[in-house]
Formats: sequence, structure tokens, C-alpha cells
Amino acid sequence: MGGGGQQTDRIAGTNGRFGTYTWEEVQKHTKSGDQWIVVERKVYNVSQWVKRHPGGLRIIRHYAGEDATDAFNAFHPNLQLVRKYMKTLLTGELEASEPSQDRQKNGALVEDFRALRERLEAEGCFKTQPLFFILHLGHILLLEAIALMMVWYFGTGWINTAIVAVILATAQVCFGTCIGLSVCVSDVVVFLCVIPQGASASWWNHRHFQHHAKPNILKKDPDVNLLNVFVVGNVQPVEYGIKKIKNLPYNHQHKYFFIGPPLLIPVYFQFQIFHNMIAHGLWVDLVWCISYYVRYFLFMESHWFVWVTQMSHIPMDIDYEKHQDWLSMQLVATCNIEQSYFNDWFSGHLNFQIEHHLFPMMPRHNYWRAAPRVRVLCDKYGVKYQEKSLYEAFADIVRYDAHLKSHDVTFKRKVRNIPM
Repeated sequence: MGGGGQQTDRIAGTNGRFGTYTWEEVQKHTKSGDQWIVVERKVYNVSQWVKRHPGGLRIIRHYAGEDATDAFNAFHPNLQLVRKYMKTLLTGELEASEPSQDRQKNGALVEDFRALRERLEAEGCFKTQPLFFILHLGHILLLEAIALMMVWYFGTGWINTAIVAVILATAQVCFGTCIGLSVCVSDVVVFLCVIPQGASASWWNHRHFQHHAKPNILKKDPDVNLLNVFVVGNVQPVEYGIKKIKNLPYNHQHKYFFIGPPLLIPVYFQFQIFHNMIAHGLWVDLVWCISYYVRYFLFMESHWFVWVTQMSHIPMDIDYEKHQDWLSMQLVATCNIEQSYFNDWFSGHLNFQIEHHLFPMMPRHNYWRAAPRVRVLCDKYGVKYQEKSLYEAFADIVRYDAHLKSHDVTFKRKVRNIPM
């Protein structure tokens, strides 16, 4: 029965009733001020609580009217504690005749993925090895010490300054990947890895949560919301052409893309970071971020950061919401880079981007353990598991931008024949 008419012995939520619902009824609650989500077949009314969500309100909004079970499991390390607080939000459950997944998702694939996650948890793949991060931090501090010694002994000549800049930029990138760009950030890790980057931990968490929840999905993933500077995917260029949006010469973006990476961290990210800290009164973060500018040269680091993070995303599918299951959604938006000691170090284990997205709470040093299992599961259900060489991944970014230019030219020829 829909609408909550059937009572059970379960605890009613803040809505004062407990009912059973169809997916059609749940999917009506997707607007601001009226948002429901489904976790493990239970229906929760998060309309009022969403503003207090520690992970930000947007990630909840992205899953309104949907089954959020896999996202819920992915982002919460202590599920029992979170379930305790969710009891007051419980408004019902799905009718017995309703499938556990919404919108014709492959139920067998979803269940097999969840079984894989349980096996990886049982094998300890989600447990952090402190020694790994101690050694990683140690080699970062060694790089900084070498840079300071070079300045002390050899002065500030042009050649020495260039070498020191490369060493410090390398240390900064290693700081940035110290937690594998993970969404699980403890206070200690924030101090050691986020604050030295000149970034607000709160800003990074809320931004990166959304990216992991809905990767490469327009209007939901902030990483493909490029403020009209770049158009990405095959859908967005067509939309811009129809709407005649010409803020920049997008048919030349494959050329000015190389100007973009150096400006990402010192310009675009820093504007967002400072706006976020001031708007939310994050004054401690602000003080630490200001100290960052006294210390480091940004431009080489920014290049490194952009190419490493985007080589697994930009050439992949970028489109609007398709309501795919967790595994399929992540695999269509990410790819891996071949494993090697250099690639692991150079990318901060983000060469395992697929596993990083599927299991965002998994420590980076365990991605290699999960990768073969994920590949087997993908093969079973015909989900494409892409892996490239580092050179091919970098080349694909350039080829992709050039492809957008040819796509733009083809589209313009077609538009001329469309009556307006």
C-alpha cells in the first residue's frame, strides 16, 4: 500500500508514520524541501535533515528519489553509527512486490558487487597500514629537506632555483596524493596532507564527495562543471552550439587546454577555496591556507595534478544522469593506468582510478588487491574495464580535445541546415 496507510511495529520517523511505497511514489520526492532516498529497501525522508548532512546537502540531493545503498556504503566507514542516527528519518520501506533497484538496474550485478565488497572487507582491504603512510610522509619530508639544503648551500641562482622548484613541486604533489585523494579524511591526515596544499578540508570533502557519487555526470559532478571555460563530452558541445554560447573559442580549446592546468590550483581552485572558507567561517583553515603561499611555487604542481587526475576521466563518457547502478556508473566514467612502481608513485595510486571510485574508503595501498576481483566481476556482466599505459592516457587527453574541435566543425555544418 502506498502513502503510508499500512502500519507496522517499526519505529516511525519524524514524519509520524511508517508506510510502504512503490518506486514511482519515491521518485516523486526529488525537489528541494521534499527529498526521499532509499537505503537497503528502507525509505528515508531527508528533506529537513539534508542541510545538516556532514557530507554536504548536494550529495544527498543527487540521490533524491533513488536507491542510494551503494553510495551510502561507500562513504560511511561506521555504518552502524550512521544507521542509529537515520532511525528518526525513516518513513517506510519499499513494497514487497518492488525490486530492490530502481529504473531497471541489473539486480544480479548489484548484488554481486555488494558481495565483492563484503569479501574485500573481510580480507582487511579497508584497513589502513600506518607504516605505508609513515614511509610515504618520510620521503616527502626528505624531498623538502633536500630542497632547503640546496638553497642553503648553492644559493638562489636560476639553475638551482629551477631544480628546487621541481623538487618542491614533487613534494607537494606527493602531499596531495598522500591519502590517494580519498574521501576519508581524519584530522591528522587533514593537517598533514590537505592544509599543506593550501586547501580547506571542508571544501575538498564536499567537492570530492560529489565527484565520487556522480562521476562525469553533468550538473552533478563539479569536476566537469568548468564555468564555460571548457566544454567536455559529446553532449555539452552540441548544447552550446544550439544555444549559441560563445564565451570562448571552444573550437580552439585543445590549444588553450595547456594554459588551463597551471591556472587550475592558483586561480580557479583558490577562488572556490577562499570563498568557501570565508562564507562558512572556517578561519583556522584560512590561516593555514595563507601560510601555504609563503612556501610553494604552484605552477608545475598544478600541471602534474591536472594531468594525473584527468587522464582517467576526461576521455571517458560525460553525460547527464542515466541512473545507472554504482558499478556501471563508475566504470563508464573512469579507467585505470597500468601498474608499475613508477606509475604507483607518480599518480599516488590513482592509476587504480576504478577501484578508487568503487571503494572510496579503501586505503590506496590496497587497490591492487581489489583490482583483479573487480575485473572478473566486470567480465561476468560485460562491463568494460579499461586499462591504459601512462603514455596512452596522456595522449588520449590531447586526442580528446582535438576530437572536440572536429566535432565542433561537424556540428556547425549540420546547424547551418537546421531551420531556426
